[in-house]
Amino acid sequence: MRRFGLIGYSLKHSFSKKYFTEKFRQEGLINCSYENFELQQINDLPALLHAQPDLEGLNITIPYKEQVISFLDEMDEVVKTTGACNCIHIHNGKLTGFNTDAPAFQQSLQQHLQPHHRSALVLGTGGASKAVCFALTQLKIDFQLVSRNRKENHLTYDGVTPELLRKYFIIINTTPVGMFPDVDDAPLLPYHSLSKQHLLFDLVYNPEKTKFLVCGEQQGATIVNGHKMLVLQAEESWKIWNSR
Repeated sequence: MRRFGLIGYSLKHSFSKKYFTEKFRQEGLINCSYENFELQQINDLPALLHAQPDLEGLNITIPYKEQVISFLDEMDEVVKTTGACNCIHIHNGKLTGFNTDAPAFQQSLQQHLQPHHRSALVLGTGGASKAVCFALTQLKIDFQLVSRNRKENHLTYDGVTPELLRKYFIIINTTPVGMFPDVDDAPLLPYHSLSKQHLLFDLVYNPEKTKFLVCGEQQGATIVNGHKMLVLQAEESWKIWNSR
């Protein structure tokens, strides 16, 4: 049996297990399984690997995309650049880290870009945010990070003014704000200043339309949720696990 899984905390509403279980069923891969491994702290990873010696690959989700780095034996250039890892290939006890979020986000965003989409606000500064910023750099899109806490070179949410939104026509939510079950929450933004020129991308996929996206849609903005990105990153993980 080939075994794969997901680590994070918590995993109550995770995408990956359902996706891979259905993928294996549809493709007749009866020798493959995918499980959730909820870790209360990243330091529990060695014990998991010891208890599950036949694991071939892991996906990593909140809050361990950055913390897992110290456990890797090798990493790809995207992980080295971003400091975030969401995919591990395990071979002969060696852990090699990859970031499949960055290419998946880039592919998802590209099809919605218009000529005036030259700058972006990135909400959040965690592991997913780092992958998004890497992709924006690849696309030559300028970006400004927005954080709840005051940090050097970062805006806080009260700094996102109507005037600022006339400069930044892409807004990307990389935080879990608005994720089920907290569906009434949304990043604190002057949504009334959005227009049909704006593109709102939410990495959250559950619910399908977060309050963030609904508020943008009401102003005529183009909205995109994180479902396609999740599918793309999962398929990229599958390629990695089968090509090495």
